[in-house]
Parts: sequence; structure tokens; C-alpha cells
Amino acid sequence: MPRFLAVYTMKPEDLASFRNLPKAEQDAVDAVGIKEWSAWEERNASSILDPGGMVGKTTRMTKEGVVNAVNSFCGYLVVEAESADAAARLFEDHPHITVFPGDGVDIMPFLT
Repeated sequence: MPRFLAVYTMKPEDLASFRNLPKAEQDAVDAVGIKEWSAWEERNASSILDPGGMVGKTTRMTKEGVVNAVNSFCGYLVVEAESADAAARLFEDHPHITVFPGDGVDIMPFLT
């Protein structure tokens, strides 16, 4: 069955807005989101090949050397599905976009 890299995305300004909320509000969102995230993982366990994880600031290697970089990537996982559309549908109700300030999940097939 085809494998897909699923990359969680979040606009840096949306993360900054979330981090500017009072700590109690952030904690309330986290409490709901983490519970729903665990439930989502349980419902989709048969499709998850690598649970991945959340990622931090980006460092990029370029022809000129190591530089700081900014992108919208904030986490990833690897799923298995019949097609890219089927893989994308796994994330329709994901708390990354329904609870947290995430703006999407990019789905990319592995080619090898």
C-alpha cells in the first residue's frame, strides 16, 4: 500500500498569536487538543506507520552554509493509504486543524 509523508503546517504568526494568549487559555486548548489528538491516533492506528513528532525551529544548509530559516512545518508523521486523497481524508477531523491553530496537513507520497 502507498506510504505518505504528512506534514503539519502552522503559520508562524498563528503560533505567535496562540503563544500570546494567557497561559490558562493555552493550557485549556492543550488539554482538549491533546486528548483529541490521542483519540485520533487510536482511531487511525492501522494507517500510521511512523507517529513522527512535532518539530522546532528550522536550520537550513545552503550552498553558502548554515542559515536560519522560517517555514510553516511544525510536525510530521507517515501514513499508509490507498491514495493521496484517502490519506488526506484521514486528517479531516484532526485536532491540529480543529482545536490547535494549525492551518493544514500537507500530504506527499513517497516515490521510492
